[in-house]
This record gives sequence, structure tokens and C-alpha cells, in this order.
Amino acid sequence: MKRYALYFLLGLVLAGCKRNNYFCVEGQISEAADTVMYLEHITLADGVVPIDSVRLTAEGTFRMKGKTEGNPEFYRLRIGGDCINLAIDSTETVRVAASLRNMSFGYTVEGSGTCDTIRQLSLRLAALEKKIRAMAEDRNYTLQERDSNIYKMIEAYKFDVKRQFILNHYAAASSYYACFQVLAGRLLFDPVGNANDLMWVSAVANAWADRYPGRPRTENLLSIVKEGRRNQAKPREIVLDLNHEKVRELGIIDMTMPDINGREVSLSSLRGKVVLLDFTAFSLPASQERILQLRDLYKRYHARGFEIYQVSVDADRHFWAQRCENLPWVSVFCEEGLDSDMLKLYGVDHLPYYFLIDRNCDLQARQENISNLRQSIEALL
Repeated sequence: MKRYALYFLLGLVLAGCKRNNYFCVEGQISEAADTVMYLEHITLADGVVPIDSVRLTAEGTFRMKGKTEGNPEFYRLRIGGDCINLAIDSTETVRVAASLRNMSFGYTVEGSGTCDTIRQLSLRLAALEKKIRAMAEDRNYTLQERDSNIYKMIEAYKFDVKRQFILNHYAAASSYYACFQVLAGRLLFDPVGNANDLMWVSAVANAWADRYPGRPRTENLLSIVKEGRRNQAKPREIVLDLNHEKVRELGIIDMTMPDINGREVSLSSLRGKVVLLDFTAFSLPASQERILQLRDLYKRYHARGFEIYQVSVDADRHFWAQRCENLPWVSVFCEEGLDSDMLKLYGVDHLPYYFLIDRNCDLQARQENISNLRQSIEALL
């Protein structure tokens, strides 16, 4: 009976966080005897706010808690200048283990996939910082060559983060975290000055607006996106110079872009329909003739579940808006134009270019593999 009573009491302790809308952080920090560890909330309005603390014993075990906020929030465990970043989005229990000697980068985390993703992002950023320091100290390059190589390292890192961490996980706390990573005191992502960064931050903002409407972090993201769009509403010269990187054979690379009414429309929102994903520019020669061909396809198959998601990479937004005003299908504007990461991810090396997506939102064919478009559409319908 004593044993069962012990199990019962243990269950009450573990359930306490959930019952009272609290999350728990527990674990062990070795080689940290007699140090004070803080659990701190990284807020938008008030900066870093301590919410709990504990003086570690020789064993280094600890258990701290904080109140959940109703949406993902960001916290850190801190001993002196060593920190472990965490994201909490529910009444969960996160378990952390580390040695004080390598606390910031040598820790493990269980109970939260999001926290582990943040750990991976932190490790990758630390590796990037190490590479940049080595390049900055390498006197085999001129100053201009070093700057150019460092810029390429940063851009490669950002593209890797976008593709491996943010892509199709836009509503995740780790995606929000990725958008605000800092290198040498500056944000890596610049949605106000960089059109590609704006596209990805917009996707995260739209996903958060859908899942966490009205929350401070959501409103902060939307405000940043709004400022970025105001700043980048400038005509650009169209020059096509794209890399060849194949889209994965199954599934889609999701995207969210504004239509003519400013409504953000995701490609994945068309699940259940057969979709022609069309990358184009209305300023291309023979654009009007092609629009007539698409109208014929749309008229013929739309009632059976066919839709067109048309992505315009025109340099002039107003020109695009005039041309697509009366189109019956989904026409969205790609604000970063021909520099878009989406073109690179889909391997689009010329325009116009299209893909066919089935009702399960799986990519079935790309333009060069389709000999008869009508037959291919009918087969998927």
C-alpha cells in the first residue's frame, strides 16, 4: 500500500503543472554545485524577466515552473553567462541535462521536439560563427574576398534554415525563433530590407495569425511584415538567373502569398483539388495567349475540382494587379520576384513553368514530364 501511495503522490506532482496551467522544466546540470540557475521569460514588452530560480546542489538536479501564456513563448535557463534556450507552448514538462562547462551547446533536451529543434538551430548558428571568425582571420584573402565569402556563408546558412526548419512548419515556435536569430548583434533575417526574407517571415506571420490570432507575438510579426512590404514596394528589373534544385517528388513545398485583395492564400489551402501550380510573369511575350489557354482549362475542369494557383513574379505589382483583376482562379504576387527562394526550391529555370498537384496535395508532375496537359489533369480528377 505504501508503494501505491508513493506512486499516487508522484503522479500528483507530475500532473501539478498541467492541472494549474503551468509548465515544468526539470533535469540536471552537473559540475554546478552552489550556483544559482534562473528560469527567465524572454518577453516582447519587458525584455528578459526572471520567473523562477534554484540554487543547485552537488547533484545538480532541479525543477522549476512557469505559467503558460496561451501561445508559444520563449524562455531560457541561465547560470551566469551560460544559457539554454527553450520554447514552451503548453502545460508540458521539459527535461534538460548538461554540464556547466558546456552548458550552452552541449545540453540535451527531452519532452519537447520544439526545444530540440531550437537546440539544433543554436548549434548550427554557433558553427556558422566559428566559420566566420576563421574566415575573418584568414590573411590569404583580401578584405573584399573575406567580406564576399562571409556574405555567401550567411546566405547559405539562411537558405538551409529556411528549407530544413521553416519550410512547411510555419506555425512552429522554432520557425518564429529562427526568424529572430542574431549574428554579431544583428538579426540574420531582414524582412524589411530583403525580399526573400520577407516572404519567409510573411509565411510564419500568416501561420501564427491563423493559429494564434491577436496574440502579441503574432501582431509583432504582422507589423514587421507590413513594414517590409511598404519598404519593398518598388519596381525591379526582371533578370532570370536561377539555380537548378529539384523539388521533392512527393508532397509540395508550401507557400503563402497575397492575392489581388491582399488576402494571404496558401498553396496547401487547395488540398482536395487538382491544382495547376503556375509560375509566370504577365510581362512575358505571349502572356495573353497563354491566359486564354488557362481560361479554357479552368472552364473545362473547374466544376470537377480543378484549380489554378498562379504565382506572378512581375517586377511591378500594379501591372500584375491590372492584368489579373478579372481572372477566376487564384492569382498571387511573389513580392521578391525572380530572386524568390521558391523558384529555386522548385527548380524553375525559365518562365512560364507549371506543376500538377493531386487532391492529396502531392506533386505529381512537372512541365517537362507532361506530354498532354489535358489528359494529365483528367487522370488526376
